[in-house]
Amino acid sequence: MSRDRALLQRALDRGEEDGGNVEFKERLSRHIHLAEGRRESLAAQLRHRVLSGDGEATYVVGVTDDGGLAGISPDAFSESMDVLSLLAEEADAHIEDVQTWGVDRSDADADSSVGDGKAGASEGASETESTGGLVGVATICDGAVLETDTEHVVVGTAGHVDHGKSTLVGSLVTGRADDGEGNTRSFLDVKPHEVERGLSADLSYAVYGFDDDGPVHVRNPNRKGDRAAVVEEADRLVSFVDTVGHEPWLRTTIRGLVGQKLDYGLLTVAADDGPTRVTREHLGVLLATDLPTMVAITKTDLVEDERVEEVEREVERLLRDVEKSPLSVERHGVDAAVEEIDETVVPIARTSAVTMTGLDTLDELFDRLPKTAGEDGEFRMYVDRSYSVTGVGAVASGTIKSGAVEAGDELLVGPMADGGFHEVEVRSIEMHYHRVDRARSGRIVGIALKGISESALERGMVLLPADADPEPVREFEAEVMVLNHPTRIGDGYEPVVHLETIGEAAAFYPEGGRLLPGDTGKTRIRFKFRPYLVEEGQKFVFREGRSKGVGTVTDVTPRV
Repeated sequence: MSRDRALLQRALDRGEEDGGNVEFKERLSRHIHLAEGRRESLAAQLRHRVLSGDGEATYVVGVTDDGGLAGISPDAFSESMDVLSLLAEEADAHIEDVQTWGVDRSDADADSSVGDGKAGASEGASETESTGGLVGVATICDGAVLETDTEHVVVGTAGHVDHGKSTLVGSLVTGRADDGEGNTRSFLDVKPHEVERGLSADLSYAVYGFDDDGPVHVRNPNRKGDRAAVVEEADRLVSFVDTVGHEPWLRTTIRGLVGQKLDYGLLTVAADDGPTRVTREHLGVLLATDLPTMVAITKTDLVEDERVEEVEREVERLLRDVEKSPLSVERHGVDAAVEEIDETVVPIARTSAVTMTGLDTLDELFDRLPKTAGEDGEFRMYVDRSYSVTGVGAVASGTIKSGAVEAGDELLVGPMADGGFHEVEVRSIEMHYHRVDRARSGRIVGIALKGISESALERGMVLLPADADPEPVREFEAEVMVLNHPTRIGDGYEPVVHLETIGEAAAFYPEGGRLLPGDTGKTRIRFKFRPYLVEEGQKFVFREGRSKGVGTVTDVTPRV
């Protein structure tokens, strides 16, 4: 029996002991269990269960009073979790974790064992179609879940494939040396086929932190709870958005560097290879967005010191070619790097994930570098990913661009293809597997939404307060710079525009009819397929094959 199924079986075996911390509920509904008088009684019961369990209670939902498996529909389960969350809040507690299973009809009828459904962390709820419904175990802990005031710095990685981005990040967040075969890269949030091939194909995420005693590492990266513990324990968090180094997936890399609310960029250059064309492309994207950037020379254990020095000189020349000032941390120290890093000064550090050389230097940098991307104002988050969690529903994930969001908030999400927005409610918020009641600008979060299906969510949509008055557009004006293009850019030129998490084909109509390589000029830009929410001042990257340029939105024309 799996660990998660054993959790359910233990709860069923224990039953509702007198004075114990286990409670059975077939379902909870708003109109019955939140009615006047009933709500207070159930909250007091929940508080009693929590205190009886030394700060932790277990609620089994989808079962009868005697522990028989009943199974309820996904909608009924979601409503039950909403009600349970409100009861927990009233009892000064919070839902720490939820595990769900699909129960076979025969199992439910026979009151036998747990069905073969997958645990609640799985994506999609279709498993219940041929079953008797859902059964779930909610772990409730003492104390309300509040957002920590922990400072949170977000770093985007870039660099050529096989230059050790993910391996370096894996060693940083765990404090473990790599085996020379890239095993620590598996400590990131990666897909099975990426682990098998040893190549990242999508954005990955990782986190570690710092307290008064130094780095707070992830103890067991394969346990979501251990990752969540870092968020709870650290006084300062560093999240990594790990991008893709393989050239065919440059679009995904641009999405990671442009679509996330980053504080710093980290470019890796392998000592056994040196800067490549992809290195130059990734550096161009980092610097085009005015992102303060540092360079890590990786794999220094594979070459002699003379080669490391040669590669560092190559990196310095590359930076000077784009009018940036390199700063060797080896020669000038961490103090100088912390004080000088900005849009023009780029620190360079020498590292090895195998020998752990230079990782203490990066630790000190990440512990001391100030947050740069703070942004007040109304809540706004562009959707980067969406998925469905059994018993929870649609989840939109991304990096909060501005403001703050709380569980229970009413929001708008859109624009839809017709330019309209949909009203939703925030069920819950997770940050690196740690459930929070509130999250603010710069946090990488997953927001569970009530009132919309996952299939209706798309990358490039935005979450806004319910009282916002958004005006999505098909067209906008921009100031652009053409970095490289084989010929002139004329009316109707159609690259892909990457703005926030939007990645959409768009037609250019330059002022004067054309733009040449190296030119800076004004252009009107029209999305090819649908409207998006675009604001003045937003930066973007456009590309078509190897042709690339950058731009800034200067004027927005509301749709008619």
